[in-house]
Amino acid sequence: MAATVTLEPAGRCSWDEPVRVVVRGLDPGQRVTLRASLRDEKGVLFRAHAQYCADVRGELDLTRAPALGGSFTGLEPMGFIWALEPEEPHGRLVKRDVQTPYAVELEVLDGHDPEAGRLLGRTVHERHFLPPGVRREPVRAGRVRAALFLPPGAGPFPGIIDLFGSGGGLCEYRASLLAGHGFAVLALAYFRFEDLPENMNAIHLEYFEEAVGFMLQHPKVKGPSVGLLGFSKGGDLCLSMASFLKGITATVLINACVANTIGALHYKDMIIPDLGSDLKKHTITESGLLDFMDIWNNPLEEPYHQSLIPLEKAQGPFLFIVGMDDRSWRSDFYAHIASERLQAHGKDRPQIICYPGTGHCIDPPYFPPSRASVHAVLGLPIFYGGEPKAHSRAQVDAWQQIQTFFHKHLNGKKSVKPSKM
Repeated sequence: MAATVTLEPAGRCSWDEPVRVVVRGLDPGQRVTLRASLRDEKGVLFRAHAQYCADVRGELDLTRAPALGGSFTGLEPMGFIWALEPEEPHGRLVKRDVQTPYAVELEVLDGHDPEAGRLLGRTVHERHFLPPGVRREPVRAGRVRAALFLPPGAGPFPGIIDLFGSGGGLCEYRASLLAGHGFAVLALAYFRFEDLPENMNAIHLEYFEEAVGFMLQHPKVKGPSVGLLGFSKGGDLCLSMASFLKGITATVLINACVANTIGALHYKDMIIPDLGSDLKKHTITESGLLDFMDIWNNPLEEPYHQSLIPLEKAQGPFLFIVGMDDRSWRSDFYAHIASERLQAHGKDRPQIICYPGTGHCIDPPYFPPSRASVHAVLGLPIFYGGEPKAHSRAQVDAWQQIQTFFHKHLNGKKSVKPSKM
């Protein structure tokens, strides 16, 4: 082939690490198209392309050359990853088996036509979800169904329990990647997995209390407490855990509600009712997607305030990560309620980071922003919001903010070395 495509680093790369792509052997000023493709675990093809011009030396360095058109424009060295879009509508790129990588095929084509150009060079880039030395341990302890990820070394390590949202099952990719940054992370399932309940009609906090106990008794976990990381429905569960359970020091919420949602929450002789919603209040976008922003009841109004979680009872600090274009519910409004409530009870104001142009599904870096997907339980296409470039940049920053927060409050590190991102 006429050109060579090189990657830095050249070897194994974790999904949350940036990679430098350089194409050599082109003509000075040559117009080319970079095409990227990936097949997910279900065989769905994701593709992206961008148009470039080589420099005077006949090289194309994505860290210096702006994209002139295609799936993205401007200086976006990782655009070929975050701009990947599924050929099937409403697909979302996730990773269920973290023990295998995703393979991204990169092709350099002559000219600015992504379909008709002559192939000049190609390479395959593997992106892994188990960082070097990270160990995965399946957990079937009592009622707890989970996967524990341990960093390399003797430990003990600061512990985190990671909860996803209303799609159910066991999602491990965030926990496995976070373990690569020095944390022992338990990816915890709580419904629609093995012998766990099939729905969330009634959730019992004792199950999550058992998971906290498992972590604090583990020889590789540094006590006397753990942190919590929750997204969407997993976020309000983390708020409830922090409010009622012992042994929790720091809590991060990603686009979470401050009220209990979807099903009643039980703990000992206490029941917190579901906030409730009115599906008739949904709207339909121009592209036919369901927008659920306005279906949820207001937790500040009667009688729905009974669903509010008493987060002022929590012993540790909170970090709220908010997508300002979240169309699943009003995450910014809920974070404001949390701040007002904590201050009204003489507690410290929580840290709130708001990201403009960012939708509901804030994943680790370089996951293609999911503006819409078919919900795993509802089976309907849901609009999540967000603008791809802004959302992608928010994911990079939020990932660093999460690590900094947990290192500070779980590991006693006042300053954290920034990642290579």
